[in-house]
Amino acid sequence: MTSLLMLISLLVAVSTATGNLNHDFDITWGDRRAKILNNGQLLTLSLDKTSGSGFKSKNQYLFGKIDMQLKLVPGNSAGTVTAYYLSSLGSTHDEIDFEFLGNLSGDPYILHTNVFTQGKGNREQQFYLWFDPTKDFHTYSILWNPQSIIFSVDGTPIRQFKNLESNGIPFPKKQAMWIYSSLWNADDWATRGGLVKTDWSQAPFTASYRNFNAAQACSLSSSSSSSSCSNNSSWLTESLDSTGQQRIKWVQKNYMIYNYCTDTKRFPQGLPPECSQA
Repeated sequence: MTSLLMLISLLVAVSTATGNLNHDFDITWGDRRAKILNNGQLLTLSLDKTSGSGFKSKNQYLFGKIDMQLKLVPGNSAGTVTAYYLSSLGSTHDEIDFEFLGNLSGDPYILHTNVFTQGKGNREQQFYLWFDPTKDFHTYSILWNPQSIIFSVDGTPIRQFKNLESNGIPFPKKQAMWIYSSLWNADDWATRGGLVKTDWSQAPFTASYRNFNAAQACSLSSSSSSSSCSNNSSWLTESLDSTGQQRIKWVQKNYMIYNYCTDTKRFPQGLPPECSQA
């Protein structure tokens, strides 16, 4: 931890909230199916039968409080997946995932979350949302600091992955990550285990993004070797207060539909060690 704090202390303070998505992201694939519009205020991804689309952040991040507003594919979105996540590279990569699994009209989206450490995932938790995520923009946030990773929706925490390295459980803290997002066809598994296929007569499918905010983060620029952290470093030690703990219990009691930590059939030799310590 000492070396980690030394690294953070060396970073120069600067804000990375530009308000212009052109400054923060590059379109990486999709052959014009991804667009940045309205002078950088809106980004859209589209999917048709030929291809999906995606984007990637210009900078990498090593810890941060990162917000993005999304409006998901409306109507019959069965078979589609909108992925929004942080990830490093390589076979021992770290990753923090939001994935939104589409559904038939009138049926709820499934919010799928996962955490990878040193290339190992299998830490899925899934939720229904308490609103229709296709009607308006909602804020999806990741607070990643040396103590924990907290997933939040509109400011309400839904999941926490704690740093339990002292008990031999790996935690993402050494690999900087890019932000990625993609809209793609996954009808072999996304909706009811692949039973419901994508209805291509509804294409193109479109997801929208706005109001990216990484003002409270440590970023590594791809254009230089310099690193920077925000002036306000309180997020580096932020954790769930009593209200946050109550909210996360409320969400998990009422809206969680899958938790790897209770799936004894999947782990007949015993649940992952963090499950008994979280």
